[in-house]
Amino acid sequence: MNRRQLLKWSALTGAAVVATGYWALPSGPRPAALSLDGAQELIKGLEGKNLVSLTGWSPMEVFNHCAQSIEYSISGYPQLKPEWFRKSIGPLAFDVFSARGAMRHPLNEVIPGAAALDSPSTEAQALKRLQQAFADFAAYQGELKPHFAYGELSHAEYALAHVMHLYNHMSLLRVS
Repeated sequence: MNRRQLLKWSALTGAAVVATGYWALPSGPRPAALSLDGAQELIKGLEGKNLVSLTGWSPMEVFNHCAQSIEYSISGYPQLKPEWFRKSIGPLAFDVFSARGAMRHPLNEVIPGAAALDSPSTEAQALKRLQQAFADFAAYQGELKPHFAYGELSHAEYALAHVMHLYNHMSLLRVS
């Protein structure tokens, strides 16, 4: 296969992946507005509620995981996918999620190299950690670190990624 054929095949494959991914994502109602304020209001509304997980991680683990992702956008992710991935497939996936306003990813997959999801160890403390992570991110004015999969993101793009990430995980939590 010559270079021109390879580029043409890659472009067509990429377009097919984007189109398929776009339509495969959920399009139902969001738990809150697709914004930092919406996410923070959702989290505040969970205070004092008894939550259960439909499957997979406990609410405490979900909150710690989402907080980790936000914290790592400021401090740096422990491990990054290869540069070629962060400059091709990762941004393409983020573009699909952004266009749809929703993310879908494996909901029991840890961030590569991240600490265990057991600290803080209570649901209430983990929820506070998540609230603090969103507040810290909203106030952060410095340079953000590359996302482990999506690569370089602006503050606005990261905000969208963090909110969609939380909402994707919230799809498996319910108030009991």
